[in-house]
Formats: sequence, structure tokens, C-alpha cells
Amino acid sequence: MKRIPASLIVLAVFSMPAFARERGAAEAHEPVLKSQAAMVVDQESGEILLGKNAQSKLPIASLTKLMTAIVTLDAELDPDEPVTITKADVDRLRGSHSRLQVGTTLTRDAMLHLALMASENRAASALASSYPGGKDSCVLAMNLKAQLLGMTGTRFEDGTGLSGRNVSTAQDLAKLVRAAHAYPKIRDYTTSASLQVKVGRRAMRFGNTNRLTRSSRWDIGLSKTGYIAEAGRCLVMQVTLAGRSIIIVLLDSWGKYTRVGDATRIRQWLEFASSRSAAHRFSAGLPAGGSVASNREPSARSG
Repeated sequence: MKRIPASLIVLAVFSMPAFARERGAAEAHEPVLKSQAAMVVDQESGEILLGKNAQSKLPIASLTKLMTAIVTLDAELDPDEPVTITKADVDRLRGSHSRLQVGTTLTRDAMLHLALMASENRAASALASSYPGGKDSCVLAMNLKAQLLGMTGTRFEDGTGLSGRNVSTAQDLAKLVRAAHAYPKIRDYTTSASLQVKVGRRAMRFGNTNRLTRSSRWDIGLSKTGYIAEAGRCLVMQVTLAGRSIIIVLLDSWGKYTRVGDATRIRQWLEFASSRSAAHRFSAGLPAGGSVASNREPSARSG
């Protein structure tokens, strides 16, 4: 058996096409995410930049409220109509705390704002209760909308996300974020830092559950957090990163700050890839711009 000279092996390695070497380098820097499932998508092209267990059906907690908001706005209900918190809106399943006492009356628009920004469960429940036909009709509308959006792995059983049987996939939630981003109120309310409402004679201030909305390092166009024990910490966002409109979905993050850490790792990865691409194109004498990440299908690795 003939031995291949070492010089030829070296020549073969250094003769690899440039794009193959760069692809390998990009994959080497792919972020290691601690969330159980994730999806990063280019909003404009639909290109999948990163996927992890993207088709696994998982509880989604308060990410549910995005769909509650969509069907509420689709119904074109009076935003100034008074909506009252009733005993039926109190969380008997988990006993979650709410600052909105039974009897509190706010406009539908204020309830929508609190449900999206502060993830107020009683506000979301009141929105579903005031939907034409009540909560059952609202949930039916939510599931029908999911079908229309092609969210085949998604099922809703309530409008708050307190039910662990509200399930979806990272892939489906990317579709939900894309759809929700088309609604100006959802964009505005999910990214506002705080809201002050008058309850009786008191003025109450509520804050955004996603602290990244208060960071100057992020350009966030839509945001929603979620948490119940079965779902872990969840986060979806539409952001502008490296000059691109990006959708980020993170499900079942095991630690309190893991979803924020994963989002930061994704941002750093995209910014690094963009700078590498720009430097390569400049050195090659090519125009600036172009895609900076691969369009691989979601990986099946568990991370």
C-alpha cells in the first residue's frame, strides 16, 4: 500500500474552498444555549439561523397572551369599553398573585397593555371573559388563528397561559411572533418600560417583565416572557441585530437568568458573524452586506 506524502496532505488541507473553511468557523462559534428549545429566524427571509429542539411540543406559559391579544384585536372590540376583574378571573389553579383586585375596572385597552407588558394574568383572563361569547369562544378563536398561521404543533386551553396544557413548539412560536409583530399595539405594549393606571383613587405603576426592554444595547420590536413550573422560563422577541430583523424563541430555560443569557449569547454570535463576514468581504474587495449565518435546518441535538 502506497503512503501519501505528507506534503500532499498539507496541500489538500490548505486547498479547501474558502466557503467550507468559513462555514466550519461559523459553526464552531455557534452559541451553546441552555434553553431546552430555541429558534432564531431572519424575519424578512424566513431563513433559519439557529434551531434547537425546534419541533418539540412544550408548555408555553404566558407566551399564550400574544395570541389572546391577537384575537382580541382581530375582533375589533371597543378599546375604551370598561372591563372589570371578577372572581372568575382569580387564579384558582396556581394561586398566582395579582395587583388587580376583584372589582377593578379599566378600559379594554389598559387591560391589553397590562396583559402584554406586565403579563398580568387577571387582565388576560378579563380580556378572554369579555370576548364575544366568553372565554370558551376566545380559546376557540385562538386555536383557529393558530391553524390559520400554520402552527400545527400548538394547542390553547386558556387565555392566560396558566394551564400547562397550552403547548407549542419553537418553530410555531416564531410564526406567532411574526404575526403578532404586524399589530402596532402589540409592538408598543410589549416593549413599553412601564404603565401607570388609576385604580380607584390610587395610581399604580406596572413594569415590563423583560428587563432587556430597558437596555440601550437592545433594539427590541416585540417582547413576551412566560413562566410556570412546567414551562420553565420562556422568552420570545423580535429584535434588530447586525442590521437584520431577527425573531428569537427560547423555551424552558432552567434558571432565572438563563433566557436572558441565551438571548445575549445569540446577539453576540450574530454580531461576531456579521463582523467576520464584513471583514472577509472587505479583504476580498467585495461590496459590504450579505448573509452572515447558515441556513441549516434545526438540529436535533438536545444541547
